[in-house]
Amino acid sequence: MGLRANACASLVALAACVAAGPALAETTAKVKNVVLVHGLYADGSSWAKVVPILQKAGLHVTAVQNPTTSLADDVDATRRALALQDGPTVLVGHSYGGMVISEAGTDAKVSALVYVAARAPDAGEDYPALAKTFPAAPAGKGLVWGSDGFGRLSEEAFVRDFAGDLDPAQAHVYFAVQQPVARAVTAAKTTVAAWKSKPSWYVVSRQDRTIDPDFQRFMAKRMNATTTEIDASHVSMLSRHEEIAQVILAATRADPRP
Repeated sequence: MGLRANACASLVALAACVAAGPALAETTAKVKNVVLVHGLYADGSSWAKVVPILQKAGLHVTAVQNPTTSLADDVDATRRALALQDGPTVLVGHSYGGMVISEAGTDAKVSALVYVAARAPDAGEDYPALAKTFPAAPAGKGLVWGSDGFGRLSEEAFVRDFAGDLDPAQAHVYFAVQQPVARAVTAAKTTVAAWKSKPSWYVVSRQDRTIDPDFQRFMAKRMNATTTEIDASHVSMLSRHEEIAQVILAATRADPRP
């Protein structure tokens, strides 16, 4: 069995373990659909601990698999997932996934947006330039570009700076399923900012070494988001999955608004 197969098997076991935990009380959700969008250096399995909690609450959950070949490709993947939903949907983005949901979130089915330690640029904004107005996050030094034109976070940076509050063995499992990112993604700009017209929630990771926490606070305040702060690394949906699930559930309880 290959490394990726071993990693995926571990993720399945992890999700099953979470699902076997105490049942979450039934939510009074007004929105029954949730679409989860992963960020860079990750894939859809990064939501493995959140999905079972939301499903126990009676929600229909879809985790998008971004190709991370371009922002347009990732937005298309998210729109395909939205097209499959049967009604109002809460759209959730982690990290770079925040750019994806800011672009795709204007879809009529999207009732609310949830940003998890996520990018939230304005329409046409130069995100890298904006990020430079805040302290540089250590994880960026670990991005290595290959001759194939795709970048990958080094194992050391992934375990220490990206997923620093996970058990190292667990962090290595997620490193094994890291999705390489094309250079085109790094220069992408959104054409719209869905957070200007949709109710938004934002979860700030206080121990983040991938996106500076003060930068996250700036973006959350600018969008007038309902904001929660937690002591977590960049991968709060893995290390503090119950709190992330609760924020998503709060968004499902809000009145649907296209």
